[in-house]
Amino acid sequence: MKLSRILTIFIVLVVKSVFGYIVDPGPVVKATKGEIWPKPTTQVYGNTYSVIRPNNIKFQAVNTSCDLLEKAFDRYHKIINITANSQRRRLHTYPMSENATRHTKRYRTDPAFDGYLEIVDVNLKSACDHLPYLGMDEAYDLEVREGRAEITSYSVWGILRGLESFTQAIFIQPESGILRINSTMIYDRPRFSHRGLLVDTSRHFISVCKLIKILDGMAFNKLNVFHWHIVDDHSFPYQSITFPELSEKGAFHPEGMIYSQEDVQRIIEEARLRGIRVLVEFDTPGHTRSWGNSHPEILTPCYGSYEGKYGPLDPTKDTTYEFLRQLFREIVNVFPEQYIHLGGDEVGFECWESNPDIREYMKVNRIFTFEALEEKFIQKIVDDVQLLNHSSIVWQEVFSNGVKLPKGTVVHVWTGNRQLLLNSITSKGLPALLSSCWYLDHLSTGGDWRKYYNCDPHDFNGSDEQKRLVYGGEACMWAEVVDDHNILSRIFPRVSATAEKLWSQQDVTDIDEAARRLEEHTCRMIIRGIPAQPPNGPGFCL
Repeated sequence: MKLSRILTIFIVLVVKSVFGYIVDPGPVVKATKGEIWPKPTTQVYGNTYSVIRPNNIKFQAVNTSCDLLEKAFDRYHKIINITANSQRRRLHTYPMSENATRHTKRYRTDPAFDGYLEIVDVNLKSACDHLPYLGMDEAYDLEVREGRAEITSYSVWGILRGLESFTQAIFIQPESGILRINSTMIYDRPRFSHRGLLVDTSRHFISVCKLIKILDGMAFNKLNVFHWHIVDDHSFPYQSITFPELSEKGAFHPEGMIYSQEDVQRIIEEARLRGIRVLVEFDTPGHTRSWGNSHPEILTPCYGSYEGKYGPLDPTKDTTYEFLRQLFREIVNVFPEQYIHLGGDEVGFECWESNPDIREYMKVNRIFTFEALEEKFIQKIVDDVQLLNHSSIVWQEVFSNGVKLPKGTVVHVWTGNRQLLLNSITSKGLPALLSSCWYLDHLSTGGDWRKYYNCDPHDFNGSDEQKRLVYGGEACMWAEVVDDHNILSRIFPRVSATAEKLWSQQDVTDIDEAARRLEEHTCRMIIRGIPAQPPNGPGFCL
């Protein structure tokens, strides 16, 4: 009998270890209520709360106002109404019980009830900037108490971040269905000034309306750089003023899948209203095959086993550089951002090597490696952009290949040993951006945001001065396998992890606490129209 019982227990344990597990009912991660993402620098909670009636609340400029501020008031007032409407829809589907109805009426006698919050004082202590820029002041203070709220900042960009935090602090109290905000004091400012998201619109065309949705999601996460990888090998959707034939012959479709000048200006304006810079990238000399549909003369013809194909831009012809000078003169006028991303990554040398004219040019000019040939090309392009009074960002290969970069040129790290690269780049006095640990197209599991959360741009051996040269970083959404139908759910909420690492203080590392806030933040984004995927496994949004 004893032996039989022991055997039974053993079998149960074996079966359980192989096939089973014990779980509790309910969500795997319980969402917070009214917590803010990214986590603020400092937040102190009070013991009271206010109730918000969406039709009664008003944003009120105390000192300065401008169109950017007034449009932000409209946008965030709509967000509050959207939150309230989500509750109305829920109540229509799942009416409150009699007990919950009694609870709704009872909050008015709750000692912690601070009254109805109807005025949000917005105290901008300077004139409004027109365009966002690297290093802009995004610090703000937020105070909510005794039925009033005040957002204070010395810049309009800080006010935008404060408005986002204020609306995130509003939550639906499940027991009563009211919109509630707890009394709190927040002192907040970002850790890094460059907090970006790269979106590739060449491998699949992403519509303007989806790009604006992405900008919305970026604002909800306090990201401030939209890195627009607008063209690449597969298509050239940018409709150039100088060279309209580039999109006519190089886009997937010359009408339905291009970004007109009006489209580009709309994206820039929608980004500006959200405090987001639009950093455009025209990658050269590689990743340019679509350019050759209209201008094969600027590409390198391949020979040998690559006969009939084209490789990177031809760095031996003056006409190549004149073409690029004309294009970049246009780009600096179309895009108001101070920086241009020039690319410089993944240049395959097979075609250059197969081309007898390239080899003869190298022989005559005593260029002994293809890396040195690429260096000569990039050097000219970087110098030309500097002559246009703009600054360059380049992928890390440009630095690794020894290009003499002008002071202030930013080196963008995307692969390899990030710690060694960041140390090497900043030791040369050059600023850096990090992306290598935030590739959103690299999928593992549904909750893989955690791997992004465990990456820090300052996780390398370097002096304080070196670490100050790390401007921040970007998450990258390369578009080989995303299009209009799935790009939003692939980006959100996974990019939220990157956003918090770039905004919040370095000691914000509690991943379990972050998971609870991200569970709430994901539902918040869904309510606001971003189809974010579940971050943590089984659960629900009201």
